[in-house]
Amino acid sequence: MIKTIRMMKKLFIYGTMALMALTSCNDFLDKAPLDAFTNTPAYWSNTSNLDNQCNTFYNNYSGYGNGSGSGWYYFKTLSDDQVDYQSTVWTYTSVVATSTNWSDPFTEIRRANYIIEGLKTSSLDDAVKANYEGLARLNRAWEYYQLVRMYGDVQWITTVVDPAEKDVVYGPRTDRDIVMDNVLEDLNYATTTITGTNKQRFSADMALAMKADITLYEGTYCKYRNANDNAGKAADNARAEKYLRECVSACETLMGKGYSLNPSYQGNYNSISLSSNPEMIFYKPYSQNTFMHSTIDYTINTSGTSGMTKNAFDSYLFLDGKPKATTTMDTNDAAVKDANGKYNLESVLAVRDKRLAITLDPVLCFKGSAYSRAGVAAFTSTTGYGIAKYDNTAELSVSDRNSIGKQYTDCPLFWLSVVYLNFAEAKAELGTLTQADLDNSINKLQERAGLPAMTTSPEADPANNMGVSNLLWEIRRCRRCELMCDNWTRYWDLIRWHKLDLLDSSKNPTIYLGANMKNVENPEVDVNSDGYMIGSNTINQPRTYEAKHYFYPIPTTQLTLNSNMEQNPFWK
Repeated sequence: MIKTIRMMKKLFIYGTMALMALTSCNDFLDKAPLDAFTNTPAYWSNTSNLDNQCNTFYNNYSGYGNGSGSGWYYFKTLSDDQVDYQSTVWTYTSVVATSTNWSDPFTEIRRANYIIEGLKTSSLDDAVKANYEGLARLNRAWEYYQLVRMYGDVQWITTVVDPAEKDVVYGPRTDRDIVMDNVLEDLNYATTTITGTNKQRFSADMALAMKADITLYEGTYCKYRNANDNAGKAADNARAEKYLRECVSACETLMGKGYSLNPSYQGNYNSISLSSNPEMIFYKPYSQNTFMHSTIDYTINTSGTSGMTKNAFDSYLFLDGKPKATTTMDTNDAAVKDANGKYNLESVLAVRDKRLAITLDPVLCFKGSAYSRAGVAAFTSTTGYGIAKYDNTAELSVSDRNSIGKQYTDCPLFWLSVVYLNFAEAKAELGTLTQADLDNSINKLQERAGLPAMTTSPEADPANNMGVSNLLWEIRRCRRCELMCDNWTRYWDLIRWHKLDLLDSSKNPTIYLGANMKNVENPEVDVNSDGYMIGSNTINQPRTYEAKHYFYPIPTTQLTLNSNMEQNPFWK
Protein backbone atom coordinates (compact mmCIF):
# COMPACT_ATOMS: atom_id res chain seq x y z
CA MET A 1 0.00 0.00 0.00
CA ILE A 2 2.78 2.44 0.95
CA LYS A 3 4.60 1.62 -2.29
CA THR A 4 1.42 2.33 -4.28
CA ILE A 5 0.92 5.69 -2.57
CA ARG A 6 4.51 6.69 -3.29
CA MET A 7 4.14 5.72 -6.95
CA MET A 8 0.95 7.76 -7.33
CA LYS A 9 2.62 10.72 -5.67
CA LYS A 10 5.47 10.49 -8.18
CA LEU A 11 3.01 10.37 -11.08
CA PHE A 12 1.25 13.51 -9.86
CA ILE A 13 4.57 15.28 -9.30
CA TYR A 14 5.90 14.46 -12.74
CA GLY A 15 2.64 15.63 -14.28
CA THR A 16 2.72 18.96 -12.49
CA MET A 17 6.36 19.53 -13.40
CA ALA A 18 5.67 19.23 -17.14
CA LEU A 19 6.49 22.42 -19.05
CA MET A 20 3.76 23.94 -21.19
CA ALA A 21 4.17 26.42 -24.06
CA LEU A 22 2.51 29.81 -23.55
CA THR A 23 0.77 31.24 -26.61
CA SER A 24 -1.91 33.74 -27.50
CA CYS A 25 -5.46 32.47 -27.98
CA ASN A 26 -5.36 32.61 -31.76
CA ASP A 27 -1.85 31.16 -31.93
CA PHE A 28 -3.16 28.41 -29.73
CA LEU A 29 -6.19 27.75 -31.91
CA ASP A 30 -4.13 27.03 -35.01
CA LYS A 31 -0.98 25.47 -33.55
CA ALA A 32 -0.57 21.75 -32.92
CA PRO A 33 0.62 20.86 -29.38
CA LEU A 34 2.23 17.61 -30.53
CA ASP A 35 4.72 16.62 -33.17
CA ALA A 36 2.81 15.85 -36.37
CA PHE A 37 4.43 12.41 -36.64
CA THR A 38 2.88 11.31 -33.35
CA ASN A 39 -0.69 12.07 -34.43
CA THR A 40 -1.42 8.55 -35.63
CA PRO A 41 -3.86 5.81 -34.64
CA ALA A 42 -0.92 3.90 -33.17
CA TYR A 43 -0.02 6.83 -30.94
CA TRP A 44 -3.56 7.15 -29.60
CA SER A 45 -3.81 3.39 -29.08
CA ASN A 46 -0.96 3.44 -26.56
CA THR A 47 -2.10 4.08 -22.99
CA SER A 48 1.33 5.38 -21.97
CA ASN A 49 1.03 8.14 -24.56
CA LEU A 50 -2.46 8.98 -23.33
CA ASP A 51 -1.26 9.01 -19.73
CA ASN A 52 1.53 11.41 -20.65
CA GLN A 53 -0.93 13.74 -22.34
CA CYS A 54 -3.37 13.68 -19.43
CA ASN A 55 -0.66 14.02 -16.79
CA THR A 56 0.13 17.53 -18.01
CA PHE A 57 -3.30 18.64 -16.78
CA TYR A 58 -2.22 18.24 -13.15
CA ASN A 59 -0.10 21.37 -13.53
CA ASN A 60 -3.32 23.39 -13.78
CA TYR A 61 -4.28 22.72 -10.16
CA SER A 62 -2.14 25.28 -8.41
CA GLY A 63 -2.51 24.23 -4.79
CA TYR A 64 0.36 25.66 -2.75
CA GLY A 65 2.26 26.48 -5.94
CA ASN A 66 5.24 24.87 -7.60
CA GLY A 67 8.71 25.58 -6.23
CA SER A 68 9.12 29.30 -5.60
CA GLY A 69 5.86 30.25 -7.34
CA SER A 70 2.66 31.32 -5.64
CA GLY A 71 -0.45 29.17 -5.38
CA TRP A 72 -4.14 29.65 -4.63
CA TYR A 73 -3.78 29.43 -0.84
CA TYR A 74 -2.73 32.48 1.18
CA PHE A 75 -1.46 34.27 -1.96
CA LYS A 76 -4.85 35.26 -3.43
CA THR A 77 -5.27 38.32 -1.22
CA LEU A 78 -7.73 40.37 -3.29
CA SER A 79 -10.69 40.05 -0.92
CA ASP A 80 -11.95 41.35 2.39
CA ASP A 81 -9.99 38.65 4.24
CA GLN A 82 -6.39 39.89 3.85
CA VAL A 83 -4.36 43.03 3.27
CA ASP A 84 -1.72 42.26 0.68
CA TYR A 85 1.80 43.26 1.67
CA GLN A 86 2.39 44.40 -1.91
CA SER A 87 -0.75 46.56 -1.92
CA THR A 88 -2.66 44.95 -4.77
CA VAL A 89 -5.78 47.05 -5.32
CA TRP A 90 -7.40 45.15 -8.23
CA THR A 91 -6.12 42.40 -10.51
CA TYR A 92 -6.33 44.86 -13.42
CA THR A 93 -6.63 48.63 -13.32
CA SER A 94 -6.12 49.08 -17.07
CA VAL A 95 -6.34 47.01 -20.23
CA VAL A 96 -3.28 44.85 -20.91
CA ALA A 97 -1.78 43.66 -24.19
CA THR A 98 -1.43 40.00 -23.23
CA SER A 99 -2.30 37.82 -20.26
CA THR A 100 -1.67 34.21 -19.34
CA ASN A 101 -5.07 34.28 -17.61
CA TRP A 102 -6.45 34.32 -21.16
CA SER A 103 -3.90 32.29 -23.13
CA ASP A 104 -3.06 29.44 -20.75
CA PRO A 105 -6.59 27.99 -20.50
CA PHE A 106 -6.89 27.91 -24.29
CA THR A 107 -3.62 26.00 -24.50
CA GLU A 108 -5.07 23.36 -22.19
CA ILE A 109 -8.41 23.32 -24.01
CA ARG A 110 -6.63 22.58 -27.26
CA ARG A 111 -4.75 19.74 -25.60
CA ALA A 112 -8.04 18.30 -24.35
CA ASN A 113 -9.58 18.57 -27.80
CA TYR A 114 -6.50 16.95 -29.35
CA ILE A 115 -6.91 13.96 -27.03
CA ILE A 116 -10.64 13.68 -27.75
CA GLU A 117 -10.09 13.75 -31.51
CA GLY A 118 -7.16 11.35 -31.32
CA LEU A 119 -9.24 8.82 -29.40
CA LYS A 120 -11.61 8.59 -32.37
CA THR A 121 -8.80 6.80 -34.24
CA SER A 122 -7.74 4.62 -31.30
CA SER A 123 -8.10 0.83 -31.29
CA LEU A 124 -8.39 0.65 -27.50
CA ASP A 125 -11.49 -0.82 -25.86
CA ASP A 126 -14.45 1.53 -25.66
CA ALA A 127 -14.37 1.72 -21.85
CA VAL A 128 -10.68 2.62 -21.88
CA LYS A 129 -11.26 5.31 -24.50
CA ALA A 130 -14.21 6.65 -22.52
CA ASN A 131 -12.01 7.00 -19.44
CA TYR A 132 -9.44 9.09 -21.32
CA GLU A 133 -12.13 11.14 -23.01
CA GLY A 134 -13.60 11.75 -19.56
CA LEU A 135 -10.23 13.00 -18.33
CA ALA A 136 -9.93 15.35 -21.29
CA ARG A 137 -13.48 16.67 -20.95
CA LEU A 138 -13.06 17.12 -17.19
CA ASN A 139 -10.08 19.37 -17.79
CA ARG A 140 -11.70 21.18 -20.69
CA ALA A 141 -14.57 21.96 -18.32
CA TRP A 142 -12.16 23.22 -15.66
CA GLU A 143 -10.37 25.55 -18.07
CA TYR A 144 -13.58 26.94 -19.53
CA TYR A 145 -14.88 27.56 -16.02
CA GLN A 146 -11.79 29.65 -15.29
CA LEU A 147 -12.23 31.60 -18.52
CA VAL A 148 -15.94 32.27 -18.04
CA ARG A 149 -15.67 33.52 -14.50
CA MET A 150 -12.81 35.83 -15.50
CA TYR A 151 -13.98 37.03 -18.91
CA GLY A 152 -17.63 36.09 -19.40
CA ASP A 153 -18.28 35.24 -23.06
CA VAL A 154 -15.47 33.20 -24.67
CA GLN A 155 -15.13 31.14 -27.84
CA TRP A 156 -16.40 27.59 -27.29
CA ILE A 157 -14.08 25.26 -29.22
CA THR A 158 -14.47 21.46 -29.30
CA THR A 159 -12.17 20.56 -32.19
CA VAL A 160 -8.53 20.97 -33.11
CA VAL A 161 -8.97 23.97 -35.35
CA ASP A 162 -7.38 24.10 -38.79
CA PRO A 163 -5.80 27.51 -39.59
CA ALA A 164 -8.02 27.65 -42.68
CA GLU A 165 -11.13 27.69 -40.48
CA LYS A 166 -11.17 31.47 -40.20
CA ASP A 167 -14.76 31.52 -38.96
CA VAL A 168 -13.58 29.65 -35.87
CA VAL A 169 -10.12 31.11 -35.37
CA TYR A 170 -11.43 34.64 -35.77
CA GLY A 171 -15.00 34.03 -34.71
CA PRO A 172 -17.01 35.91 -32.07
CA ARG A 173 -17.17 34.98 -28.41
CA THR A 174 -19.81 32.44 -27.39
CA ASP A 175 -22.51 33.44 -24.90
CA ARG A 176 -21.20 32.53 -21.44
CA ASP A 177 -24.45 30.72 -20.56
CA ILE A 178 -24.03 28.43 -23.57
CA VAL A 179 -20.42 27.79 -22.61
CA MET A 180 -21.41 26.86 -19.07
CA ASP A 181 -24.13 24.51 -20.34
CA ASN A 182 -21.43 22.76 -22.35
CA VAL A 183 -19.19 22.69 -19.28
CA LEU A 184 -21.96 20.88 -17.40
CA GLU A 185 -22.23 18.32 -20.21
CA ASP A 186 -18.48 17.70 -20.01
CA LEU A 187 -18.64 17.29 -16.25
CA ASN A 188 -21.56 14.88 -16.42
CA TYR A 189 -19.64 12.78 -18.94
CA ALA A 190 -16.54 12.78 -16.74
CA THR A 191 -18.43 11.68 -13.62
CA THR A 192 -19.68 8.55 -15.38
CA THR A 193 -16.59 7.48 -17.34
CA ILE A 194 -13.44 8.17 -15.31
CA THR A 195 -12.32 4.95 -13.67
CA GLY A 196 -9.52 6.05 -11.31
CA THR A 197 -10.07 6.14 -7.55
CA ASN A 198 -6.75 7.33 -6.12
CA LYS A 199 -7.03 10.65 -4.25
CA GLN A 200 -3.92 12.03 -5.96
CA ARG A 201 -5.35 11.32 -9.42
CA PHE A 202 -8.38 12.42 -11.39
CA SER A 203 -11.38 10.33 -10.41
CA ALA A 204 -15.15 10.24 -10.76
CA ASP A 205 -15.43 11.53 -7.18
CA MET A 206 -13.10 14.41 -7.96
CA ALA A 207 -15.24 15.18 -11.02
CA LEU A 208 -18.34 15.21 -8.80
CA ALA A 209 -16.66 17.59 -6.36
CA MET A 210 -15.65 19.86 -9.23
CA LYS A 211 -19.20 19.70 -10.55
CA ALA A 212 -20.53 20.73 -7.13
CA ASP A 213 -18.20 23.75 -7.04
CA ILE A 214 -18.98 24.84 -10.58
CA THR A 215 -22.74 24.36 -10.44
CA LEU A 216 -22.98 26.25 -7.15
CA TYR A 217 -21.04 29.08 -8.75
CA GLU A 218 -23.23 29.11 -11.84
CA GLY A 219 -26.49 28.79 -9.93
CA THR A 220 -25.82 31.65 -7.55
CA TYR A 221 -24.16 33.79 -10.22
CA CYS A 222 -27.27 33.56 -12.38
CA LYS A 223 -29.54 34.27 -9.42
CA TYR A 224 -27.77 37.43 -8.28
CA ARG A 225 -26.36 38.96 -11.47
CA ASN A 226 -27.88 42.05 -13.05
CA ALA A 227 -27.85 43.25 -16.64
CA ASN A 228 -25.96 46.48 -15.97
CA ASP A 229 -22.95 44.89 -14.29
CA ASN A 230 -22.90 41.58 -16.12
CA ALA A 231 -22.71 42.31 -19.85
CA GLY A 232 -26.46 42.57 -20.32
CA LYS A 233 -27.22 39.31 -18.54
CA ALA A 234 -30.11 39.75 -16.10
CA ALA A 235 -30.91 37.41 -13.23
CA ASP A 236 -32.34 34.08 -14.41
CA ASN A 237 -34.12 32.21 -11.63
CA ALA A 238 -35.00 29.18 -13.73
CA ARG A 239 -31.39 28.74 -14.78
CA ALA A 240 -30.23 29.30 -11.21
CA GLU A 241 -32.58 26.61 -9.92
CA LYS A 242 -31.39 24.12 -12.55
CA TYR A 243 -27.75 24.52 -11.56
CA LEU A 244 -28.42 24.57 -7.83
CA ARG A 245 -30.27 21.26 -8.15
CA GLU A 246 -27.30 19.84 -10.04
CA CYS A 247 -25.09 20.97 -7.17
CA VAL A 248 -27.29 19.31 -4.56
CA SER A 249 -27.31 16.06 -6.54
CA ALA A 250 -23.52 15.99 -6.86
CA CYS A 251 -23.08 16.73 -3.17
CA GLU A 252 -25.57 14.08 -2.08
CA THR A 253 -23.75 11.47 -4.14
CA LEU A 254 -20.42 12.39 -2.57
CA MET A 255 -21.88 12.53 0.94
CA GLY A 256 -22.94 8.91 0.50
CA LYS A 257 -19.48 7.74 -0.55
CA GLY A 258 -17.98 7.14 2.88
CA TYR A 259 -15.83 10.26 3.26
CA SER A 260 -15.71 11.75 6.76
CA LEU A 261 -14.28 14.83 8.44
CA ASN A 262 -10.72 14.82 9.65
CA PRO A 263 -10.84 15.56 13.41
CA SER A 264 -8.04 18.10 12.92
CA TYR A 265 -8.97 21.24 10.98
CA GLN A 266 -5.32 22.25 10.66
CA GLY A 267 -4.38 18.73 9.62
CA ASN A 268 -6.08 19.38 6.30
CA TYR A 269 -3.54 22.10 5.54
CA ASN A 270 -0.19 21.29 7.13
CA SER A 271 0.22 17.54 6.78
CA ILE A 272 3.22 16.04 5.01
CA SER A 273 0.87 13.30 3.79
CA LEU A 274 -2.87 13.51 3.18
CA SER A 275 -3.04 9.92 1.91
CA SER A 276 -4.93 8.62 4.96
CA ASN A 277 -7.02 11.73 5.57
CA PRO A 278 -10.68 10.61 5.32
CA GLU A 279 -11.82 14.10 4.27
CA MET A 280 -9.76 14.30 1.09
CA ILE A 281 -11.34 13.72 -2.30
CA PHE A 282 -8.42 15.03 -4.37
CA TYR A 283 -5.20 16.59 -3.14
CA LYS A 284 -1.87 17.78 -4.49
CA PRO A 285 1.10 15.85 -3.10
CA TYR A 286 4.51 17.36 -2.50
CA SER A 287 7.71 15.49 -1.76
CA GLN A 288 10.85 16.48 0.14
CA ASN A 289 13.80 17.22 -2.17
CA THR A 290 11.69 16.37 -5.24
CA PHE A 291 8.70 18.67 -5.61
CA MET A 292 8.15 21.41 -3.04
CA HIS A 293 6.43 24.75 -2.49
CA SER A 294 6.92 28.06 -0.66
CA THR A 295 3.59 28.79 1.02
CA ILE A 296 4.85 28.43 4.60
CA ASP A 297 7.90 30.55 3.90
CA TYR A 298 5.74 33.37 2.56
CA THR A 299 3.66 33.36 5.76
CA ILE A 300 6.84 34.07 7.73
CA ASN A 301 8.50 36.37 5.21
CA THR A 302 10.70 38.98 6.89
CA SER A 303 9.75 41.45 4.14
CA GLY A 304 6.17 41.36 5.39
CA THR A 305 3.22 38.99 5.33
CA SER A 306 -0.38 39.46 4.19
CA GLY A 307 -2.38 39.55 7.41
CA MET A 308 -6.02 38.94 8.22
CA THR A 309 -8.34 41.96 8.22
CA LYS A 310 -10.50 43.15 11.09
CA ASN A 311 -13.45 42.47 8.80
CA ALA A 312 -12.51 38.80 8.59
CA PHE A 313 -11.58 38.57 12.28
CA ASP A 314 -14.98 39.92 13.29
CA SER A 315 -16.77 37.33 11.15
CA TYR A 316 -15.84 34.51 13.53
CA LEU A 317 -18.55 33.63 16.03
CA PHE A 318 -18.06 33.38 19.76
CA LEU A 319 -18.28 29.98 21.43
CA ASP A 320 -21.90 30.60 22.38
CA GLY A 321 -22.67 30.60 18.67
CA LYS A 322 -23.42 34.31 18.57
CA PRO A 323 -21.77 37.14 16.65
CA LYS A 324 -19.97 40.04 18.26
CA ALA A 325 -23.09 42.22 18.31
CA THR A 326 -25.24 39.82 20.37
CA THR A 327 -22.90 37.57 22.35
CA THR A 328 -22.77 37.77 26.15
CA MET A 329 -19.13 36.66 26.14
CA ASP A 330 -16.19 39.03 26.48
CA THR A 331 -15.84 40.90 23.17
CA ASN A 332 -12.58 42.63 24.05
CA ASP A 333 -10.22 42.08 21.10
CA ALA A 334 -7.14 43.94 22.35
CA ALA A 335 -3.98 41.89 22.79
CA VAL A 336 -2.28 41.95 26.20
CA LYS A 337 1.45 42.48 26.72
CA ASP A 338 3.02 39.31 28.10
CA ALA A 339 6.19 38.55 30.06
CA ASN A 340 8.18 38.39 26.82
CA GLY A 341 7.12 41.88 25.83
CA LYS A 342 4.87 40.53 23.06
CA TYR A 343 1.21 41.33 22.59
CA ASN A 344 -0.65 38.11 23.28
CA LEU A 345 -4.00 37.16 21.73
CA GLU A 346 -4.64 33.89 23.53
CA SER A 347 -7.39 35.18 25.82
CA VAL A 348 -9.05 36.91 22.87
CA LEU A 349 -8.97 33.77 20.75
CA ALA A 350 -10.06 31.45 23.58
CA VAL A 351 -13.70 32.61 23.39
CA ARG A 352 -14.01 32.36 19.61
CA ASP A 353 -14.64 29.75 16.95
CA LYS A 354 -11.66 27.36 17.29
CA ARG A 355 -10.72 27.86 13.66
CA LEU A 356 -9.62 31.41 14.42
CA ALA A 357 -6.93 30.34 16.91
CA ILE A 358 -5.72 27.72 14.41
CA THR A 359 -5.61 30.21 11.55
CA LEU A 360 -3.75 32.99 13.39
CA ASP A 361 -0.53 33.32 15.33
CA PRO A 362 -1.14 33.68 19.09
CA VAL A 363 0.64 37.03 19.30
CA LEU A 364 0.53 40.16 17.18
CA CYS A 365 3.34 40.78 14.71
CA PHE A 366 3.89 44.31 13.42
CA LYS A 367 6.62 46.86 12.92
CA GLY A 368 8.25 47.43 16.29
CA SER A 369 7.07 44.07 17.62
CA ALA A 370 8.06 41.36 15.13
CA TYR A 371 7.32 37.73 15.95
CA SER A 372 9.34 34.55 15.45
CA ARG A 373 7.17 31.46 14.98
CA ALA A 374 8.92 28.36 16.30
CA GLY A 375 12.48 29.38 15.53
CA VAL A 376 12.16 31.18 12.21
CA ALA A 377 13.34 34.73 11.58
CA ALA A 378 11.09 37.40 13.08
CA PHE A 379 8.42 38.74 10.73
CA THR A 380 5.61 41.27 10.65
CA SER A 381 2.11 41.33 9.20
CA THR A 382 0.26 44.04 7.29
CA THR A 383 -2.51 43.95 9.90
CA GLY A 384 -0.79 42.61 13.02
CA TYR A 385 -2.45 39.22 12.50
CA GLY A 386 -0.16 36.47 11.14
CA ILE A 387 -1.55 33.51 9.16
CA ALA A 388 -0.33 30.31 10.83
CA LYS A 389 -2.63 27.49 9.73
CA TYR A 390 -0.42 26.25 6.87
CA ASP A 391 2.71 25.89 8.99
CA ASN A 392 4.02 22.58 10.32
CA THR A 393 6.39 23.33 13.16
CA ALA A 394 6.52 19.71 14.36
CA GLU A 395 7.68 17.87 11.24
CA LEU A 396 9.47 20.43 9.07
CA SER A 397 12.85 21.83 10.04
CA VAL A 398 13.31 25.54 10.64
CA SER A 399 15.50 25.68 7.55
CA ASP A 400 12.87 24.04 5.33
CA ARG A 401 10.08 26.22 6.69
CA ASN A 402 12.09 29.41 6.26
CA SER A 403 13.42 28.80 2.73
CA ILE A 404 11.93 29.42 -0.70
CA GLY A 405 10.83 26.21 -2.42
CA LYS A 406 11.58 23.87 0.49
CA GLN A 407 8.17 23.01 1.98
CA TYR A 408 6.57 19.66 1.22
CA THR A 409 3.22 19.63 2.99
CA ASP A 410 0.38 18.30 0.82
CA CYS A 411 -2.41 20.60 -0.36
CA PRO A 412 -6.17 19.85 -0.36
CA LEU A 413 -7.86 20.62 -3.67
CA PHE A 414 -11.32 19.08 -3.31
CA TRP A 415 -12.43 17.89 0.12
CA LEU A 416 -15.51 17.02 2.13
CA SER A 417 -15.97 20.22 4.13
CA VAL A 418 -16.39 22.15 0.86
CA VAL A 419 -18.99 19.62 -0.27
CA TYR A 420 -20.90 20.18 2.99
CA LEU A 421 -20.76 23.94 2.48
CA ASN A 422 -21.88 23.68 -1.15
CA PHE A 423 -24.75 21.37 -0.23
CA ALA A 424 -26.12 23.57 2.54
CA GLU A 425 -25.84 26.76 0.51
CA ALA A 426 -27.47 25.28 -2.59
CA LYS A 427 -30.38 23.89 -0.60
CA ALA A 428 -30.82 27.16 1.27
CA GLU A 429 -30.88 29.06 -2.03
CA LEU A 430 -33.53 26.62 -3.30
CA GLY A 431 -35.56 27.06 -0.11
CA THR A 432 -35.45 23.33 0.66
CA LEU A 433 -32.89 23.20 3.48
CA THR A 434 -34.07 21.26 6.55
CA GLN A 435 -32.62 20.87 10.01
CA ALA A 436 -31.61 17.33 9.07
CA ASP A 437 -29.73 18.74 6.08
CA LEU A 438 -27.84 21.13 8.35
CA ASP A 439 -27.05 18.34 10.81
CA ASN A 440 -25.70 16.18 8.00
CA SER A 441 -23.46 18.92 6.62
CA ILE A 442 -22.54 22.28 8.12
CA ASN A 443 -23.23 21.31 11.71
CA LYS A 444 -20.43 18.77 11.49
CA LEU A 445 -18.13 21.70 10.72
CA GLN A 446 -19.67 23.70 13.55
CA GLU A 447 -18.96 20.86 15.97
CA ARG A 448 -15.32 20.63 14.88
CA ALA A 449 -15.04 24.40 15.39
CA GLY A 450 -16.43 24.12 18.93
CA LEU A 451 -19.67 25.92 18.05
CA PRO A 452 -23.33 25.12 18.74
CA ALA A 453 -25.36 23.62 15.92
CA MET A 454 -26.84 26.02 13.37
CA THR A 455 -30.62 26.05 13.05
CA THR A 456 -32.79 26.89 10.06
CA SER A 457 -33.93 30.05 11.89
CA PRO A 458 -30.79 31.73 13.27
CA GLU A 459 -31.02 35.09 14.99
CA ALA A 460 -30.34 38.25 13.05
CA ASP A 461 -26.83 39.67 12.95
CA PRO A 462 -26.67 43.47 12.60
CA ALA A 463 -23.49 42.98 10.55
CA ASN A 464 -25.45 41.32 7.71
CA ASN A 465 -24.65 43.63 4.80
CA MET A 466 -25.49 41.26 1.96
CA GLY A 467 -29.26 41.64 1.83
CA VAL A 468 -29.90 37.93 2.34
CA SER A 469 -31.81 35.91 4.93
CA ASN A 470 -30.36 35.19 8.36
CA LEU A 471 -29.88 31.57 7.29
CA LEU A 472 -27.93 32.38 4.14
CA TRP A 473 -25.85 34.92 6.05
CA GLU A 474 -24.82 32.28 8.58
CA ILE A 475 -24.07 29.71 5.87
CA ARG A 476 -21.90 32.26 4.08
CA ARG A 477 -20.18 33.07 7.38
CA CYS A 478 -19.40 29.41 7.97
CA ARG A 479 -18.01 29.13 4.46
CA ARG A 480 -15.80 32.15 4.96
CA CYS A 481 -14.37 30.95 8.27
CA GLU A 482 -13.91 27.35 7.16
CA LEU A 483 -12.10 28.36 3.96
CA MET A 484 -10.20 31.41 5.22
CA CYS A 485 -7.35 32.22 2.79
CA ASP A 486 -8.07 29.01 0.86
CA ASN A 487 -8.09 28.20 -2.84
CA TRP A 488 -9.01 31.68 -4.17
CA THR A 489 -12.48 31.11 -2.70
CA ARG A 490 -13.57 34.40 -1.15
CA TYR A 491 -13.04 36.63 -4.19
CA TRP A 492 -15.10 34.38 -6.45
CA ASP A 493 -17.76 34.02 -3.76
CA LEU A 494 -18.19 37.80 -3.78
CA ILE A 495 -18.40 37.72 -7.58
CA ARG A 496 -21.12 35.06 -7.68
CA TRP A 497 -23.11 36.74 -4.88
CA HIS A 498 -22.82 40.03 -6.78
CA LYS A 499 -21.18 41.67 -3.77
CA LEU A 500 -17.89 42.86 -5.23
CA ASP A 501 -18.72 46.35 -3.97
CA LEU A 502 -17.83 45.09 -0.47
CA LEU A 503 -14.20 45.44 -1.56
CA ASP A 504 -14.56 49.23 -1.74
CA SER A 505 -12.41 50.44 1.15
CA SER A 506 -14.22 53.77 1.54
CA LYS A 507 -17.59 52.06 1.99
CA ASN A 508 -16.25 49.10 3.95
CA PRO A 509 -13.21 50.43 5.85
CA THR A 510 -12.69 47.34 8.03
CA ILE A 511 -11.26 45.51 5.00
CA TYR A 512 -8.18 47.72 5.39
CA LEU A 513 -8.00 47.54 9.18
CA GLY A 514 -6.23 45.05 11.38
CA ALA A 515 -5.68 44.32 15.06
CA ASN A 516 -6.73 46.37 18.08
CA MET A 517 -3.58 48.21 19.19
CA LYS A 518 -4.92 50.09 22.20
CA ASN A 519 -2.61 48.26 24.64
CA VAL A 520 0.47 48.70 22.45
CA GLU A 521 3.00 51.15 23.82
CA ASN A 522 4.18 53.70 21.25
CA PRO A 523 3.13 51.72 18.16
CA GLU A 524 5.28 52.21 15.08
CA VAL A 525 2.31 51.62 12.80
CA ASP A 526 -0.65 53.74 11.73
CA VAL A 527 -3.68 53.41 13.98
CA ASN A 528 -7.19 54.81 13.48
CA SER A 529 -9.21 56.77 16.03
CA ASP A 530 -10.66 53.57 17.50
CA GLY A 531 -7.23 52.07 18.08
CA TYR A 532 -7.16 49.61 15.17
CA MET A 533 -4.11 49.16 13.01
CA ILE A 534 -4.46 50.59 9.51
CA GLY A 535 -3.23 48.01 7.04
CA SER A 536 0.32 48.59 5.86
CA ASN A 537 0.58 50.43 2.52
CA THR A 538 -3.18 51.12 2.35
CA ILE A 539 -3.40 54.76 3.48
CA ASN A 540 -2.51 56.13 0.06
CA GLN A 541 -4.02 53.24 -1.89
CA PRO A 542 -7.79 53.21 -1.46
CA ARG A 543 -9.68 50.50 -3.32
CA THR A 544 -12.61 51.96 -5.23
CA TYR A 545 -15.26 49.65 -6.65
CA GLU A 546 -16.33 49.94 -10.27
CA ALA A 547 -18.68 47.56 -12.08
CA LYS A 548 -15.97 46.81 -14.66
CA HIS A 549 -14.19 44.63 -12.12
CA TYR A 550 -16.80 41.89 -12.50
CA PHE A 551 -14.81 40.93 -15.62
CA TYR A 552 -11.17 41.00 -16.57
CA PRO A 553 -10.33 43.05 -19.69
CA ILE A 554 -9.75 41.14 -22.92
CA PRO A 555 -6.05 41.53 -23.88
CA THR A 556 -5.69 44.05 -26.69
CA THR A 557 -3.62 41.61 -28.75
CA GLN A 558 -6.71 39.43 -29.08
CA LEU A 559 -8.85 42.36 -30.20
CA THR A 560 -6.26 43.26 -32.84
CA LEU A 561 -6.10 39.70 -34.14
CA ASN A 562 -9.85 39.18 -34.14
CA SER A 563 -12.11 42.02 -35.29
CA ASN A 564 -15.17 39.97 -34.30
CA MET A 565 -14.16 40.08 -30.64
CA GLU A 566 -15.37 42.98 -28.50
CA GLN A 567 -13.88 44.33 -25.28
CA ASN A 568 -15.68 43.63 -22.01
CA PRO A 569 -18.11 46.21 -20.59
CA PHE A 570 -16.61 49.34 -19.01
CA TRP A 571 -13.10 48.46 -20.26
CA LYS A 572 -13.63 49.93 -23.74
